[in-house]
Amino acid sequence: MIYRDRTEAGKKLADHLKEYANRQDVLVLAVPRGGVPVAFEVANALHAPLDIFLVRKLGVPGQEELAMGAIATGGVRVLNEDVVRYLGIPAEVIDAVAAGEERELERRQRLYRGNRPPPDVRARTVILVDDGLATRSTMRAAAAALRKQQPARIVVAVPVSAAETCDEFRMEVDEIICAATPEPFQGVGLWYEDFSQITDQEVRDLLEKSARRQRVKLKKESQGA
Repeated sequence: MIYRDRTEAGKKLADHLKEYANRQDVLVLAVPRGGVPVAFEVANALHAPLDIFLVRKLGVPGQEELAMGAIATGGVRVLNEDVVRYLGIPAEVIDAVAAGEERELERRQRLYRGNRPPPDVRARTVILVDDGLATRSTMRAAAAALRKQQPARIVVAVPVSAAETCDEFRMEVDEIICAATPEPFQGVGLWYEDFSQITDQEVRDLLEKSARRQRVKLKKESQGA
């Protein structure tokens, strides 16, 4: 084990991101659900606002843990062409799986954000956080969707990753930080003592707690000014 839980992982990941602390242009975006507790600690350490960026893996029917691609906010779809070609997955199957995941993405959007609009990322440094990086599909979709919104810089940050995946990602974003790249990797959950599923309510609670911290911070700054 490397991390006791996602909270500890977030605190240790934040140590690798100190150069982004106390900057007005920085925004931390979590990939729900597992990335939210990690990103919460990162945002807290950097004194940066926290929000979510929704992305859903497209699992191969019957082998749902195997990603054939992913979709993200903004209608972005990224396919793992090697998996699709090797398994001979027809387009109609991909479309059917994507439609189901799109419904779940929209459900989470309503549940986590309510009527609150997505954050404006234009000209900002966005730190995109998940609890680990096993394949590139999910994070590739998130990064591609974010790029369309014209941030100044995209930084992908994870507590643990397969070394090969981390290296392959360097050409796709402005910076990638993988706090640990153990070998053999095998899977993200292997490197956590507690890798229990995060609930929707936990996501909502952490987002609200972070928002309260930001409101207090902004109030103090305005009073100091």
